[in-house]
Amino acid sequence: MPAPRPVRAAGLLLGCLTALFGLAYFLVAGAALGAFLLWPRTRPRARTALVAGARELVALERARRTRFFGDAFPEHRPEDQAVLRYLAARAAAGLLCAVVAGLLVFGVLLAVLLARGVVRASVSWPELLTQTLLGGVLLFLDLQGLRSLADQDRRLARACFGPSAHALLVRRIDELAASRAAVVAAVDAERRRVERDLHDGVQQRLVALAVLLGRARRGGRAPERTDALLAQAHREAQEVLTELREVAWRVHPSALDSLGLREALVGVAERSAVPTHIVYELPEPLPEPVRTAAYFVVSEAVTNAAKHAEADEVLVRVARAGGQVEVTVRDDGLGGADPAGGGLTGLRGRVAALDGRLTVHSPPGGPTTITAELPCASSSPRTPPC
Repeated sequence: MPAPRPVRAAGLLLGCLTALFGLAYFLVAGAALGAFLLWPRTRPRARTALVAGARELVALERARRTRFFGDAFPEHRPEDQAVLRYLAARAAAGLLCAVVAGLLVFGVLLAVLLARGVVRASVSWPELLTQTLLGGVLLFLDLQGLRSLADQDRRLARACFGPSAHALLVRRIDELAASRAAVVAAVDAERRRVERDLHDGVQQRLVALAVLLGRARRGGRAPERTDALLAQAHREAQEVLTELREVAWRVHPSALDSLGLREALVGVAERSAVPTHIVYELPEPLPEPVRTAAYFVVSEAVTNAAKHAEADEVLVRVARAGGQVEVTVRDDGLGGADPAGGGLTGLRGRVAALDGRLTVHSPPGGPTTITAELPCASSSPRTPPC
């Protein structure tokens, strides 16, 4: 929130004083370290000493901007060259601001003298009109100069202490474009996987079921053979239903909407080929996008642990961590998971769509830990509050 105008004016005038400090520092430090800066052997140490003192003055400027202007800068350590450049620019701009402010004070004094002359009738009307017109023009130019110098002070601070509003906007646009592309790629990969499961799994089982039923119809006079074929067809139909249920759960589990995330994760643990333990520490329900992303992170990670990690046990923990939901999946398998693999890349895109972050720690020999941080309280319209 911007500070009141009188406070900002005081901060601008204080900047004139701190600019004198910067100028004095360059004069004193330049005289003391100038010879060492010119000699190549001593230049690195002399530059380090010069920058160390400059950082103290720059920290003072940052505190001035925060206290009097309400600026909130990110945690950012500017480079040495940026520090020296900012301090030099501030010294020049601050001294110019002091000159402009001095002219404004001088103009106010002249206006007081002119008013006294009018009261004493020692100023003629033509002279009064001329002085008023000239004073108004100079006052306008003076105020515009102070405003421009205040804007310059703000731009210098943002360039040194953190990215500018334009840079933040460009970065945000790039992040949105990247996350959108990742989501599209993840959805496309998931669709291809479902199509492959249906074609290679369910479709093949349905063909086998049709063959069994056809053989049973042609069983003729061998009732025992027909009964055996029908029993086999019945088992095949049950396996088809189970596989269809698995495919449906991978698309979107119905329990996630009807029973909630906890029960959906319990279902993942029950269907897993590896013993899976669920630790659920969320007392309140989650928004649908966060809930869905958390489910798929757990489902994919548990499936990968069962297929590739040769794990004996998987531990899943879902808890709040500040304003985020933290989903951690840890297995005791072989490790060596590739963070750039297809499955993990799809999960990363799904998590990034909510402004979250997915990290994978999987050294050779294990264990593998996959952690998803899903924002639960954000100003982003894509991340509803929990």
